[in-house]
Amino acid sequence: MSDASRQASDTELEIRRLRWQCRRGMLELDHLLDRFLDLGYRDLSPAQRLDFVRLLAEQDQRLSDWFMSRAEPPDVALRDLVRHIVEVVRERRLDAGD
Repeated sequence: MSDASRQASDTELEIRRLRWQCRRGMLELDHLLDRFLDLGYRDLSPAQRLDFVRLLAEQDQRLSDWFMSRAEPPDVALRDLVRHIVEVVRERRLDAGD
């Protein structure tokens, strides 16, 4: 197995594990995070992937407030990641004509 295919396989395994963590108590968060896993997670840097895991450790209400722009994460890296997730999901939704 080549390094590239091993890395792709590791990423897919990582995404499967994260998909379970993306299941939240709020359907809107489920859809947003699940869609981001499909559309944008693979493009994240290793540091951003760690930030994504940190993001998933937050409470649903806090995540909802951040994603709905009712509040901002105090941490700059999480703030940037939240903006990025919203942009990726919105951009791909517009591209698809949803």
